Amino acid sequence: MLRRLLISLVTSTAAAASILLVGTGSAVAAPAACPDVQIVFARGTLEFPGLGLAGAPFAQKLESLLPGKTVDSYAVNYEANVLQTSSGPGATDLTREVTSLAARCSNTRFVLGGYSQGASVVTIAVGLTTRSGTPGEVLAPELASRVDAIVVFGNPLGRQGGSIEADSPLYGSKTRSFCAPNEPVCSPGFDFPAHLAYLFNGDLDRAARFAADKVIAA
Repeated sequence: MLRRLLISLVTSTAAAASILLVGTGSAVAAPAACPDVQIVFARGTLEFPGLGLAGAPFAQKLESLLPGKTVDSYAVNYEANVLQTSSGPGATDLTREVTSLAARCSNTRFVLGGYSQGASVVTIAVGLTTRSGTPGEVLAPELASRVDAIVVFGNPLGRQGGSIEADSPLYGSKTRSFCAPNEPVCSPGFDFPAHLAYLFNGDLDRAARFAADKVIAA
């Protein structure tokens, strides 16, 4: 039931979002061998491959707040399909990317993020279950100490009354969830345009500041 509702909600906003998506697909930084900070971000449903509508500006803002550090970005490689069934495979890709880079680069710190279905990707990867998502691989507990911050926008977990902050002992204190008022994907609201509010309401700046503070304090 929740998955069917989310499909209709996300499809309704996808057309509007597509107008804003031009140019976001290639906004992934050229990788360094072992960056100081690795951003791993999962785009929203039906977005073109890349960091996406929220991920690209978030990554740029975070990098600007961390002068003197090398900051790279990885766009989770997943389908982001309208049926929401790609969230599990997305979590698997996120998990494998973090696991692989953490093994190669002992000093690299991680910032995870996701928008809409991408937030479900992150939710599954940190070991939580969403009614709209599908199973995927989970980050090993020992990697939690390498993850400095998590930011999610429009997380479907909110529709079932949950949040990473409240539900994850390992990652709750490192997470900030953003859900616009009356948002239909992360709350029981009916304001469809609110699912795009993060691009304009200052939440991307707040998310970048939160993540930067966590990285600096680590």
